[in-house]
Amino acid sequence: MSESGDIFRPPVVVRPPTRGERPYRRVEIYGRTVGRAHGPADVVELIRHAGVAEPDLDDPDLVAWRGGDRTVWTHPPDGDG
Repeated sequence: MSESGDIFRPPVVVRPPTRGERPYRRVEIYGRTVGRAHGPADVVELIRHAGVAEPDLDDPDLVAWRGGDRTVWTHPPDGDG
């Protein structure tokens, strides 16, 4: 088994949110970075651009969410200060 636990990785991987004033999530399709997403609509557009007419962001066979699901768009704070 691979380190991440994925034997068969879905074609789309949405990476964890970045830190900073305007966080984003990097989107990869078949291991290649295709863009930055600031929300679910951006992910949908990137997948559509790759040829999937009506992508289902909740389909685990299509999209793997890393660092939070489709509702997480900011990096968690570092502790209590």
